[in-house]
This record gives sequence, C-alpha cells and structure tokens, in this order.
Amino acid sequence: MDAIVTAGGIPKPGELLYPYTQGKSKALLDVAGKPMVQWVLDALSGAEKINNVILIGLTQDSGVTCDKPLFYMENQGGMLSNILAGVNKALELNAATKHVLIVSSDIPGIRSEMVDWVIEAALQTDEDVYYNLIERSVMEKRYPGSKRSFTRLKDVEVCGGDMNVISTATVKKDRMIWDKLIETRKNIFKQAALIGYDTLFLLATRLITLNQAIERVCRKLNIRGRVILCPYAEVGMDVDKPHQLEMMRLDMERRAVV
Repeated sequence: MDAIVTAGGIPKPGELLYPYTQGKSKALLDVAGKPMVQWVLDALSGAEKINNVILIGLTQDSGVTCDKPLFYMENQGGMLSNILAGVNKALELNAATKHVLIVSSDIPGIRSEMVDWVIEAALQTDEDVYYNLIERSVMEKRYPGSKRSFTRLKDVEVCGGDMNVISTATVKKDRMIWDKLIETRKNIFKQAALIGYDTLFLLATRLITLNQAIERVCRKLNIRGRVILCPYAEVGMDVDKPHQLEMMRLDMERRAVV
C-alpha cells in the first residue's frame, strides 16, 4: 500500500505554534534532533506493508529522507486537495491501487509495527473508509497530561487518530461534503451538525453508540466505512499545541537513547 503524508501545514501569526515555526512548515519542527516528519518517514521506511511514500507540502530541499521510494508534491492549498493529489499520484504509480494510507506529519511517535497493524486491521474487510479512534484510557495511560479532546458517546469515550486508510475512489465522491468534514475535523459536534441535527442531539446527550454514529455517517455520505479502535495512542498523539510539542520532544529523546 502507498502512504500519503500530509505536511502542508504552516502555522500563521496568532496560532499557538507560530512562535516555534516562524512562518516555516510545522512538519520541520525539531523533535529530538530530527524534523518531526522524519520520525514519521522512518516509521514508514520500516513498515513491511508500505510500497511508496508520497509527501505533500515539502520539497527535496527539506532534507528529509525515506528508505521507501519517496515522491515530493507541492502543497495544493487545502487538506482535501492535498489528499486528492496524493491519490492521483498513487494511481499514476499503479493504476490498480485500491486503498492508500493517509498519515499526518505531526505524529512523530508512530513506529513501523503500528503502521503495519493499521493496514492489517483495515484490510480485513473491503470498505471505503477506515477511521482509527483511540479510547481515552489508552491515550491518557501513554500520554498523561496531553490534554487531547475526547468525544463521549453512550458506550465509549474516544479521540481521533491521524493515520487512516481510504479507498482511492472514495475521496472523489461529493467533494463539497468532504471539504466540510475536513474543515470541521477537530470538532465532532460541527461534523454531526453537517450530517444531521438529530445526530447532533443524540451526540450531545450521549444517547448514541459508536456503531450507531458510524452507521449514520456512512448512510449520509453514501459510503461503506468502519471504525477501528486502535491500541496505539501514538496514532492519535498529534502535535497541535506547545505543551504537546514539548511532551513529544521529551518522549522522543527518551526513545532515542533506548
């Protein structure tokens, strides 16, 4: 499977990470002696199930490397546009490509075995979208004090992962609603409102289970999807805030000396 790494984010003045990036790519922030995205590329390098890596938003001048064939692409100006460009590149490399792995550049804690686990878990069935969620207990045990945002459903409390599998055909369906879902990806209540206010009510009152929520999303988007409860907190430990950056710097420094 090919991996599409999204690395186009550049914090703007006033955003929390701007004092650290100063107008440069967030993916290139130093984490324990490496650009943050390099940790992600290292994990993909060692993953048995990864063929090619498509890096969106950085150029060869960035100095990052990968042991798998690495293809650089310019930032297309938006998350969905970047994913579409990556999918088109994967299809150019192999027209028979059915699924791709979408990986954020800001989850430096992932390891090769986690990449392989996500792909193996997903392809046990044939769906359009596979979305990783991490239970609160898993996240807080691995990263206490990370202050992730969790959604509490009737049967579980979860946060989203940043490494997911999608079919190459799915991202070309109904671009308008995908744009909106990506735009509101950090706020599940705004996403629920897009899908229907009845879903928003059930979510707000915790009267809907995880499987019921997924069924409603898939029916609205006319796709087949499956949620995977991922046992690896690293998949959801993205760096959005200064305290998370410092936490991951310390964590990765400890890992580097082991």
